[in-house]
Amino acid sequence: MSKAATTQAGSVRAGRGVNVVLCLVDDLGYSDFGCYGSEIRTPVVDALARSGVRFSQFYNSARCCPSRAALLTGLHPHQAGVGHMVWPGPGDAYAGFLNDHCTTIPEVLAAHGYQTFMSGKWHVGGNYDALPPEKWRPGDTGYPTPLQRGFEHFFGTLTGSGSYYQPATLMREDRFIDQQDPDWYYTDAIANEAIGMLQARDEKRPFFLYLAFTAPHWPLHARAETMESYRDRYRVGWDQLRGERHERLVAERLISPRWALSPRDSDAWSFADSVDRDWESARMAAYAAQVEHLDAAVGRVVDYLRRDGTFDNTLFILLSDNGGCAELLREDVIPDDTWPSSVPLTTFGGTPVAVGNRVGVVPGGPDTFASYDVCWANLSNAPFRRHKRWVHEGGISTPFIVHWPGHTVPGTIVHSPAHITDVMPTILEATGAAYPAERGGLPVPAPAGVSLVGEIGGQGMNEDRTICFEHEGHRAIRTGHWKLVSVRSGDWELYDMSEDRTELNDLAEKEPARVEQMGTTWFEWASTVGADPSVFDDVDLIESNYVGISPELRRQYWLH
Repeated sequence: MSKAATTQAGSVRAGRGVNVVLCLVDDLGYSDFGCYGSEIRTPVVDALARSGVRFSQFYNSARCCPSRAALLTGLHPHQAGVGHMVWPGPGDAYAGFLNDHCTTIPEVLAAHGYQTFMSGKWHVGGNYDALPPEKWRPGDTGYPTPLQRGFEHFFGTLTGSGSYYQPATLMREDRFIDQQDPDWYYTDAIANEAIGMLQARDEKRPFFLYLAFTAPHWPLHARAETMESYRDRYRVGWDQLRGERHERLVAERLISPRWALSPRDSDAWSFADSVDRDWESARMAAYAAQVEHLDAAVGRVVDYLRRDGTFDNTLFILLSDNGGCAELLREDVIPDDTWPSSVPLTTFGGTPVAVGNRVGVVPGGPDTFASYDVCWANLSNAPFRRHKRWVHEGGISTPFIVHWPGHTVPGTIVHSPAHITDVMPTILEATGAAYPAERGGLPVPAPAGVSLVGEIGGQGMNEDRTICFEHEGHRAIRTGHWKLVSVRSGDWELYDMSEDRTELNDLAEKEPARVEQMGTTWFEWASTVGADPSVFDDVDLIESNYVGISPELRRQYWLH
């Protein structure tokens, strides 16, 4: 421990500070946990929800790294430098890494005497896929690491996605790890390493643990026995299951019975018309198995905290970074010198990896690299429209669970809107840590969100607040029960969220004055935070992360 850390620790009395576990999952849709309507087995998360608080209208920032930037800093992602993705874009708002004008939760808590641990996916420190491994330079300008942004200990990956068996950019502290264990599985490792950090901690100081899983982000990698247990469940297809989830969400009181289930996505098709229904069911079975493995991994951390006697003094927060992912991994790609470093071409044993969604090739093992595609993503996001990347409800709505013994009423459901920028103010109020005015001599913007401590304690909150979004030129603003939203370069759509949260009845033509007023507010916000939709008139900037697909094919498959 450094002398500075020792001095800081002295300001916190032993055993008095609340511990914090911030658990972020990756690409999980609104209704993918059992307690949010799913058929997937998630007993640990369900128990946390039923003995804690669930939010029904909690929003993220539509994509992996922008959501991470907002979560860690309490700012809109543009203010933190990650307005789009991690490759360099135009201007400070789209630089692709956490800038020096923001401060992070671990930085603030470390100054308040906390131990700070991270296990899992970083993805706010530059683009490693664009570089061959011999040119990776973590810690260089534009490539900040967790250890540089407030964490005392780190295990995990720097990049945004990769194999669950042999992930690229895997690190412990500040050194890369060459993982060669054939029985190793990343979801399990994230939990195990986190527990190891907690076991080695100084018990006289409170801790902050950022538990950042990659599951269930593609590729579809899961244990065969868990996958097989779901195969029959998904042979009924996505349309029937979307209806079942909608009914359970209504029964759970998470959505209103007035909100009709959105129609099947325009890019999806009937399950009966699938080329190979058995293969389709295998894809969703692999995804469900990933979620079940994730739940079990969370359970191991919770069990450790219970055995250690710290669980009752721990604020446990769990959410997803965006909606279910409809991204396509094509089956006929040919590796070249631009092949992403996160996609392995062979297994440990030298077997070629079947990259892409190859009909008949059952995913799950290390020799596959597939996604579950638009039809199943439409199930993950039931009852809402659209997916990850969009700012319609399917892209930005997330399960949000808060478990804090003695501070929450078990089984409470909060229906007022809240946002991922609220997490940092919530944690700071719970811990008593003060948000700084500057970092390294540079001024830091005030947090964009508000504390939810009162909300989770049943004190209510301002439901008329305004929340704004921008990602890839898609725009939205939520004020009270009204939402204005647009796809990139499209016209504004207006929805009354109290009557139509599934966004089926566009009221823009009937309410032109409201559209103009809310649109003006959105553009004022965009100017303040640096969001610029015109940046995404350059289509190639948007498309450059689609694995192995040329710009021409990307246009054919993804520009809707």
